[in-house]
Amino acid sequence: MYIRGFDRPTSCVQQECSNTMAASLPQPSSLPTPQPAIQPPPGLRLPKPQQLVLAALLTFEVLAFTGLGSNFLSWNNLFEITRNSVELGLLALAMTPIIITGGIDLSVGSLMSLSAVLLGKLWHDAGMPIWLAVAFTLGLATLAGGLNALLITRLRIPPLIVTLGTYSLFSGLAEGLAHGRDNPSNFPASLVSLGNGYIGPLPVQVIALVVGIIVFGVLVHRAAIGRALSAIGFSPEGARYAGIAVERQVALTYVLAGLCAGLAAIVAVARVNTAKADTGSGYELWAITAVVLGGTSIFGGRGSIAGTVMGFFAIVILQNGLRMADRPVWLTSHMGGELAGILTGLLLLLSISLDWRTPAPRAAKSDLAGASQANKEENLEMRNSQLAVLCTVILAAALIVTGGNFLLIKSLPQPAASIAPGSPPPPPAKQVKIAMMPKSKGNAYFIAAQKGAEQAASELGVDLIWDGPTNTNPAEQSRIIDTWINRGVDVIAVACEDGKSLATSLRKAREKGIKVVTFDSDSEEDARDFFVDQATPEGIGYTLMDNAAKAMDNKGEFAIITASLNSTNMNEWVTNIKKRLAEKYPDITLVDIRPCDDQKDKAQEEATTLLNSRKDLKLIMAICSPAVPGAAEAVKQSGRKDVKVMGLGLPNDNKRYVHEGVTDDIVLWNTVDLGYLTVLAADDLATGKLQPGATSMDGGHIGKIEIQGTDILLGKPFTFNKDNIDQFDF
Repeated sequence: MYIRGFDRPTSCVQQECSNTMAASLPQPSSLPTPQPAIQPPPGLRLPKPQQLVLAALLTFEVLAFTGLGSNFLSWNNLFEITRNSVELGLLALAMTPIIITGGIDLSVGSLMSLSAVLLGKLWHDAGMPIWLAVAFTLGLATLAGGLNALLITRLRIPPLIVTLGTYSLFSGLAEGLAHGRDNPSNFPASLVSLGNGYIGPLPVQVIALVVGIIVFGVLVHRAAIGRALSAIGFSPEGARYAGIAVERQVALTYVLAGLCAGLAAIVAVARVNTAKADTGSGYELWAITAVVLGGTSIFGGRGSIAGTVMGFFAIVILQNGLRMADRPVWLTSHMGGELAGILTGLLLLLSISLDWRTPAPRAAKSDLAGASQANKEENLEMRNSQLAVLCTVILAAALIVTGGNFLLIKSLPQPAASIAPGSPPPPPAKQVKIAMMPKSKGNAYFIAAQKGAEQAASELGVDLIWDGPTNTNPAEQSRIIDTWINRGVDVIAVACEDGKSLATSLRKAREKGIKVVTFDSDSEEDARDFFVDQATPEGIGYTLMDNAAKAMDNKGEFAIITASLNSTNMNEWVTNIKKRLAEKYPDITLVDIRPCDDQKDKAQEEATTLLNSRKDLKLIMAICSPAVPGAAEAVKQSGRKDVKVMGLGLPNDNKRYVHEGVTDDIVLWNTVDLGYLTVLAADDLATGKLQPGATSMDGGHIGKIEIQGTDILLGKPFTFNKDNIDQFDF
């Protein structure tokens, strides 16, 4: 037996499956013979109300962000939106048939990360030609998807349990393979062009997305397998009764998801020119969000590729639009990324709640035919109350934006002096727009730098945009830079998590006439105009090593905790630490270097591991600010009085540990002044006061600042200890 009506809407096969099962049972003579439901004309497929509302939401987003930002509707930005949709789009397209079957795949993000690492290992370590490495990566990712399929269909383990397990498996493998070395970068130009090249105005990688949409559209809506998947999601047992090979069809969806995760990884690596173990971090949740937002039922049996496409574009447009928006400044200049996550989360919860309230199909005891028709109508139509809720959310969003603009107008400063009657108002001076990005927004180090940046912006009267990723993620930094390019800012100032990864985007900014300043951590020299250096790498490395040797009595073992193994500035510091160690301290041994992802909790975990595995360890040197208090807390809890902590940290984070004797001392500079000087340099660069070849600049309240080549030097590092740390408050 085969499933009829392949050219009809997805929900038809659900009712046919129910009718088939009901008709196979003995029928009481009192029940009327079931009549076939009335179908729309062949080939006619009307959009579902939820998709109509999503289309209305997309239209609203476009209109709202066009009004809030000057360049949102530019061709460059529209193509940038499409380019930023590729990785998420590929994963969401692959997730759609899985969810239609009633399954889930939580492993696609970690498989994407594993695929990125494998690509780097095969090309960089194994010496494979790049396109052979790409082919092997796609094959291995497909096999990984096959592992999910095997466990789900053969061992009958629920998809949630299987993919939660393989999520941890793939993530652990990615971290394990990448541990202990720099992330591979500087891939061949032929691969990099896949992530950054254009065919005319069209980004190259968009071709992969378009092909994916066509393939999955045909698979789900035009091929027999699509109707079979819908029947499986509606009732697996009913599908088996109808002659569908349930296990084979379900297995195919997970294999395709593995292939798409591998392809998304290749695009992501090509975009940032670096293979990292967290390349796909968080993508699985965004993919599920896009699919459910597009109207696919989280309970299975119903789905739409068109809805999924609208779903992931709604997410990407929301993220892009909030960063492109010029108004309201108090929100978009500081919370663009976070607000996108909040609004997307609310939309997801709303979509799931609406799906939950949709009644499940069931047959009435008294009249099978009447119940059949009623259930069909319930599946195809959204309740008026649900539609009203969605409309209310859209209206509420409009009111929030309108209210924000009203508050913005009310907050505008009034003229300090009146203009004489009949005199024309003076022309407004062009306000310099500076976009400034930390490595991560939650880091106390960069929060202090933001304070100084805002102080300088207030003194100069410049428009300061402060935004960045919430964790150390060069791919997200690259996306934000591309958005700022289309927004048309005057200067981009960025603390590079991975200078090599960001070089392509920064060069693109310079080609567009945007000035580029790096601070705290540099990029490649031709990718920026100036680097605001907190101190020379040699000065920092030598000071750290000298202070460590003093605390260790010039002998013993020590370990380093860094932010990441690919952090540009910290790798330079480590190089100079090793140089000073080899020159001056033959009885001291560096035994390990561990990354903490710029997170205090992870630094504490890494320090605990070092304390448990290294019984002769005498000192932990933490060279990123969150790692110092994290390592100190680990030493304190371990009770080991023979181990000291020191490194680069903020006084306020470490006062307690310094006074308790856990931390010997910390080395740093005034991070508030670092943010302050960066904005001064950016403004001077935009207004022409700072030119190539300059040897000094005015540092405002800091004083005269020395410039060496293209390095603007804040000053020498300062050591905070028990005698002076209470004198500082930052």
